[in-house]
Amino acid sequence: MIAADVAWMLMATALVLLMTPGVAFFYGGMVPLRSVISTKLQSFAAMGFVTLVWAICGYSLVFSGNGNGFIGNFDYFLLSGVGMEPHETYGTTIPHVLFMLFQATFAIITPALITGAVAERVRFKAWLVVMCLWSLMVYVPVAHWVWGPGGWIAAMGGIDFAGGMVVHMTAGYAALVAAVMLGNRRNFQPDEQNNFSALMVLLGGTLLWFGWIGFNAGSALAANGLAAHAAATTILAASAAMSTWMICDWTINGRPTAIGAAVGAVAGLVAITPAAGFVSLQSALIIGFISAITCHYAARLVKRKLKTDDTVDVFACHGVGGTVGSLLTAVFASSAVNPAISDGLIFGETKIFFANLIGSMVVIAFTMVMTYVVFKIVGLFMTVRVSESDEKSGLDASQHGEKAFVLR
Repeated sequence: MIAADVAWMLMATALVLLMTPGVAFFYGGMVPLRSVISTKLQSFAAMGFVTLVWAICGYSLVFSGNGNGFIGNFDYFLLSGVGMEPHETYGTTIPHVLFMLFQATFAIITPALITGAVAERVRFKAWLVVMCLWSLMVYVPVAHWVWGPGGWIAAMGGIDFAGGMVVHMTAGYAALVAAVMLGNRRNFQPDEQNNFSALMVLLGGTLLWFGWIGFNAGSALAANGLAAHAAATTILAASAAMSTWMICDWTINGRPTAIGAAVGAVAGLVAITPAAGFVSLQSALIIGFISAITCHYAARLVKRKLKTDDTVDVFACHGVGGTVGSLLTAVFASSAVNPAISDGLIFGETKIFFANLIGSMVVIAFTMVMTYVVFKIVGLFMTVRVSESDEKSGLDASQHGEKAFVLR
């Protein structure tokens, strides 16, 4: 083991774990005051329930197996064999248990991202069941395809440095399905802003941007030059996307907004995630610019044209942003940046591009179908959507019996 790598990966794990409360603040600020606690707790609860799912069998199903390409086995059931010595394949300079914890933070945040699309509509008890089932039926298989031993997307030549397909595309497309299945909030108006606190959104955005350094740079699994490069591409792409999003708002709406700036930054962070350790600094700027324009358009399309109540633009940022990022990764990938890969489409090589294109298409279809199945299964045993009266009074009161603020 290398002490510097261990120290960095402990820090990276803490940074990524911080992102889930960051999501809670980010989403909580974009709903009315009556449902702030509910929205935040739906994300926060993932730190408990998904961690247990990961420890029991999730980690084993992703990172063990005989190379069948589709799903792992139960070699690490209940973390059996996950100890202080390095894994022979993954994170070879850090303890196996640390690699497992780092990957756990990715599994935790992914279903938490979906919650923003179903804000003010889902019963908390039902969401806990959906979240656990979805983690096992969607996140775990896709993570194995991309990162697990013999995963078929990786074997085909697909690359995903920190989770464009695994985290953001699965969460984004699941969010779209969930929003459509649950239906719009009562009196939903696409142009109406019911945000509780722009300051809370900015706080959440700050925590996300800060934590994303661990998300992307930590995926180098070592304290080395590649980690530093991934940190740089992450910051550059987010900066380019935030600036571009603000300019789009200025051009279309006549003024930029604080919430728009935060959402734009997140769109850039999402898009650079699969590319962070594979593309040049200059390409990172281009990816940030393109992602802001496409995600900005997608957000307007979903709410204003399709009249779909994706409350905090999860699909636009994570679904569209993740897809754009995965494809642009295959375009700008450079062996000069990372010798472990071949060059991308811009250098005349097509292998990565077609692998990421096919992989992305399968991930989209699989995620949407399986998300529909999960909600249908849960719906057979319990009511998933809150009643109209509960929605009107707010989920903080109806689901938790609490208020965000008590004025005395």
